[in-house]
Amino acid sequence: MNVEEIISKVLQKVRPTGEERTFVSELMEELKGIAAETIGELGLDVKAHFVGSLAKDTYLAGDHDIDLFLAFPLETPLEELREKGLKLGKAIAERLDSYQLAYAEHPYVRAAYRGVSVDLVPCYDVRDWRDVKTAVDRSILHTEWVNEHLNGRNDEVRLLKRFLKGINAYGSEIYIRGFSGYLSEILVVKYGSFLGVLESTDLMLRQKVIDPGNWLKREPELAMKTLKREVEADRPLVVIDPVDPRRNVAANLSWEKYGRLYFKARTFLKEPSLEFFFPEADGIGSYLRELRERGTHLLTLLFEKPDLIDDVLLPQLEKSAKGLERALAREGFGVLGWDTGYSGRRAFLMLELERIERGRVRIRPGPEFFTERALDFYAKNETVWIEGKRLYTEKKVTENVVDVVLSLLEKNQVPLGKNLREAIRGADVLVDYVPHELKREAYLFLRRERKRIK
Repeated sequence: MNVEEIISKVLQKVRPTGEERTFVSELMEELKGIAAETIGELGLDVKAHFVGSLAKDTYLAGDHDIDLFLAFPLETPLEELREKGLKLGKAIAERLDSYQLAYAEHPYVRAAYRGVSVDLVPCYDVRDWRDVKTAVDRSILHTEWVNEHLNGRNDEVRLLKRFLKGINAYGSEIYIRGFSGYLSEILVVKYGSFLGVLESTDLMLRQKVIDPGNWLKREPELAMKTLKREVEADRPLVVIDPVDPRRNVAANLSWEKYGRLYFKARTFLKEPSLEFFFPEADGIGSYLRELRERGTHLLTLLFEKPDLIDDVLLPQLEKSAKGLERALAREGFGVLGWDTGYSGRRAFLMLELERIERGRVRIRPGPEFFTERALDFYAKNETVWIEGKRLYTEKKVTENVVDVVLSLLEKNQVPLGKNLREAIRGADVLVDYVPHELKREAYLFLRRERKRIK
């Protein structure tokens, strides 16, 4: 198939159907009515705004998560916004199917309604970047900017999002560090189309800076400060937020995830395939066979998963794995890679090691050389010497990595995530074995399937 045929087939899968659009439209109208009624009953001066991909019509078929922002007047004190915003969110959510509290810069409510996730987030009713007080306030401005500038290229955004998902480079969360939906939308506005973005990956990397809001002319001092800060931080890309000159939209984008787009874009343009958008499921082989063929070993720490949201838990797992990697390297165990995650109620750290045992020489003191026991000590040991009046010998011992890890943890010599220290100190330490539910994770880790670009 050529590029046009592939794009046509992808759009058939990612473009919402008429029935789906009707469902989403009716759902948003219902939520809007529920929110307005609840705001009125509580006597609050709050405006409800839909933001995110549904509000911009850039969502993928089957992806209906709703972001409903509850905008308080600018003069509202922050503590009052948090208190009343949470109260309002809970009051709305009580009319839906279920809900739970979640935490970002301030608490918000994550509800479910008719099979769809609904985030109810308090914010300020900002009309300009100068009004922004919390990290979420810009979302209303983002939605307005995209709707004003996208000019009917919604399907181009869908293609780019699906491509980024297919190559495992989508999502700006700290534990993913890929392309956000908003960044995808800006790139389509900037380069005109999905293919335009792919063709520009080298240009982006060389020019480094994208300024769709023309802030470098409108607010040169602020924009240059942002640019200088982000360049010094060695970001792969600086996209000055078109609604706020102080912010880099691509601040969370890692070199690894940009590199995936860089290589995959070139490959797709030369050899287009549906596989880039919809990769085949990973074939699962034996992790034990992988270990035998690689001649390496697998160390796994398995422990009770703390009750933390992913945005908090996963970065702390990553920090703990890196800390253990450094500690084991100091102890003479070469670490070839690591992986983290959780399954059910248990979290894990996995490390691939060059070896699991090390030889050590230990010095053993003996008796004073003129005592009766000295001759026996001298006869039994191969290497013997005198220091002062006492005999000494050396013994070669073998230490297993499990003992080393347990000792490091007991002595607090491993930097760990602050909410994971006690759980990891009580972890089960496994070598060349994982329980059934982690066999797939072990195989994918050893094969580097999630990191491969070829």
